[in-house]
Amino acid sequence: MPRHSYHHGNLREALLQGALRVIAELGPAAFTLREVARRAGVSHNAPYRHFRDKDALLAAVAAQGFRELTRAMRDAGERKSNTLDRLKQSGLAYVAFAVRRPEHFTVMFDAPAIACKDPEYLQASQEAFNTLVNYIRNCQDQGQLPAGDTLERALYAWSLVHGIAKLAVAGRFPFRTKAGMLKFAKFAIDESVRGA
Repeated sequence: MPRHSYHHGNLREALLQGALRVIAELGPAAFTLREVARRAGVSHNAPYRHFRDKDALLAAVAAQGFRELTRAMRDAGERKSNTLDRLKQSGLAYVAFAVRRPEHFTVMFDAPAIACKDPEYLQASQEAFNTLVNYIRNCQDQGQLPAGDTLERALYAWSLVHGIAKLAVAGRFPFRTKAGMLKFAKFAIDESVRGA
């Protein structure tokens, strides 16, 4: 059996990538730090240099996902000048992220409760939600959405895109391509905004 060295160019990143590979195969609840270490090509004790336990590694994977989601939503929104189009594009970016990064998406929302109390996780998830809240508020300020409870509208918008994303990741829609899925997501978002 080969001996694994503690030396690694970027151990933390290698462990995050190893965790994603294990999650893709086994799900977020079934993997062990030992298996992640094996996949990263390091000793079974090496993960403890960066993560106190499996939940800490899950929280780091989820936080990484939320940061990437936030960037995707902001980048998509910035391509539009109209505030309502920015909101719509950020919603499409949410669904596209889930389809593109299903392992991250799964951990972000299905991680054990203890991982969700991690400060890094909490900050990253709140930043993603605040991005949506800001898009909603900007639409209200511009008169493109009715005034009222911004938080309630943000929760509604999140529920819509999250439901679509979750069903897409679970393979519950009849669409077999990403383009088909995003076309449906655009339809659903447009219809919900029209109703508002």
